[in-house]
Amino acid sequence: MDTESTYSGYSYYSGRSRGSHRHGERSRDHHKSRSKDGSRSEKSVTINAPPAEPLLGDSSVLGEEVQDDNWGETTTAVTGTSEHSLSQEDIVRITKDLEDSVGLDCRRYLTLTLAVVLGLLVFLTPLAFLALPHLLWPEKLQVCGTACEGLFISVAFKLLILLLAVWALFFRAPRAGLPRVFVFRALLAVLVLLFVVSYWLFYGVRILDSQDENYQGIVQYAVSLVDALLFIHYLAIVLLELRQLQPAFSVCVTRSTDGETRHYNLGQLSIQRAALAIIENYYRDFSVHNPALLTASKSRAAKHLAGLKVYNVDGPGNNAATGLAHSQSRAMIAAAARRRDTSHNELYYEEAEHERRVRKRKARLVVAVEEAFTHIKRMQEEEQKKAPGDVMDPREAAQAIFPSMARSLQKYLRTTRQQHCHSMESIQQHLAFCITNNMTPKAFLESYLTPGPTLQYGRERWLARQWTLVSEASVTSGLKEGAIFLVKCIDFSLVVTAKRIPYIQLSEEFIDPKSHKFVLRLQSETSV
Repeated sequence: MDTESTYSGYSYYSGRSRGSHRHGERSRDHHKSRSKDGSRSEKSVTINAPPAEPLLGDSSVLGEEVQDDNWGETTTAVTGTSEHSLSQEDIVRITKDLEDSVGLDCRRYLTLTLAVVLGLLVFLTPLAFLALPHLLWPEKLQVCGTACEGLFISVAFKLLILLLAVWALFFRAPRAGLPRVFVFRALLAVLVLLFVVSYWLFYGVRILDSQDENYQGIVQYAVSLVDALLFIHYLAIVLLELRQLQPAFSVCVTRSTDGETRHYNLGQLSIQRAALAIIENYYRDFSVHNPALLTASKSRAAKHLAGLKVYNVDGPGNNAATGLAHSQSRAMIAAAARRRDTSHNELYYEEAEHERRVRKRKARLVVAVEEAFTHIKRMQEEEQKKAPGDVMDPREAAQAIFPSMARSLQKYLRTTRQQHCHSMESIQQHLAFCITNNMTPKAFLESYLTPGPTLQYGRERWLARQWTLVSEASVTSGLKEGAIFLVKCIDFSLVVTAKRIPYIQLSEEFIDPKSHKFVLRLQSETSV
């Protein structure tokens, strides 16, 4: 039976040990005091993904992850102590995150409600300007002539254009929930509100109170309001969309666990919007985070540290014995240091052995997959001769040939520590996709031989609902030269450093076309 344990419902939600339950209250108090100290040392805000996405740690998602890693050999799940167990502190933290997400959802719906109310006020105001005189003093109004009726058509089409423009710019599905308000959007909302209120005040004092009889002037007043709203919409396009297009900063993004680094060019953005752009680019450009690749170095360091043990058995009362113990301790430390000098040889041979095993497993996997795809081709040739009711679909064909390559694929994924990134169901779906589109064995293996971007894998493998933005400066302030901030999730953090793109001075140098003429001089004497 395979000794590797798999995730089970008990092992995932169980504590780290029975001792953790025994000391649960003391560890919670220590966690609370530590969290209070951390909250005083740095400022942090959160960026939330859209609410429709699965929550990391949700029971529905975790239930899908309860699967056997030995799908290439057996379907029996072995229950053991999982290294990803949850303590009482983790459960309390997840509960707090759920409460925070509910508050953020309420804030998002409140913002949407205010935006809808403001939009209705903007679009109904011109219509109210035109309708109120007919409702309040219709007998005093002058007859609307041809020019006045033409203004009606102008107002109608301008309102239609404004409605489509506002829908295209503002009423879009939110990509994420930002921790602070978007400054430019809030300023535009305040500007529109003040503008509409000013028009209403002028309308009430100069038209409603006096009951103006010049209806054509009232229509022109409504037309001027719609024109001004169109200009404000143009200002919104400049501030919200065009201003950030020109690159102004080069940001360096480094993942804290493995040091993977990417560079991006960003425009004039606030820190929170720059963090949002970095997270979106992270899912596209960075390889999937694999904590299993970090366990080898940690275990090797722990093994070397475990070789150094110093004891003082005589206690602090005996000075002579203490001095002798100190001298022996120094001798032991020197011996341990000499042993550690040869650790680079161990690392070299360990990496060489790992590379040899990877090449061996890769060769076996390539051969197994090529044989399976060759069998698929033979099956396709045979199926063409059968009746239409006996033909297999791609899903059935994938399930038929998958056992022949499952063992080799599982061993390769274990050797490269990718077994948690690919489930048996996802591999069969990818195999059926390759068979449907008549792809080669190399195309099928590319997803497993070369680690791809994060979005290539299933959402339950990498998706984090909540990111935390840690910044000394205000997150609503713009990027500056040397700005440093962190974007953190549960397993790792992205360290971001911003540098301004330098000013480039180009000069022109004129080359005379006549300077490209040459003379060929031949010697009069030739060798005989």
